[in-house]
Amino acid sequence: MVEDVVRTLGFLCMGSRLRRIGERLQADTQQVIDEAGLGIQAGQYPFLAAIDRSGPLTIGELAQAVGITQPGATRTTGQLLELGYVDMQPAPDDQRRRLVSLTEKGQELVDHSKKVIWPRIAAAVADLCGDLDGPILEQLAAIEDGLAAAPLARRSTTKEEG
Repeated sequence: MVEDVVRTLGFLCMGSRLRRIGERLQADTQQVIDEAGLGIQAGQYPFLAAIDRSGPLTIGELAQAVGITQPGATRTTGQLLELGYVDMQPAPDDQRRRLVSLTEKGQELVDHSKKVIWPRIAAAVADLCGDLDGPILEQLAAIEDGLAAAPLARRSTTKEEG
């Protein structure tokens, strides 16, 4: 059997390992969505959830809420527009700003997903994480906060340098 180098190298490959885990979680989530026949991508759900929670948002606000770049948010919003789940209209207070909101079809999808899909996914991930539910989420948040405060390139490379 071939050695799992990403796992063996520990912190050196942590980004690759987290990406691998994330891709697997996303693929498994997509399988649940596909089995339900919803016709949406797993990566589009956070956008719908952000609008559902906060109301209409600009592309920049969506990018910030989901934690991706503005071009990525523009691309995903365009896909959701094509699917008929969101609408984009000028903001009433500033015609230069465009607000993304849920359509009736989008709200129906979110309401259904909140009742059926999201609890199933959350329960499956909680089962996967076992007793680590609280601590692992706190640790991931701490890693995200730490990266926001000081990217890897700004951190010491060895303990002797610190």
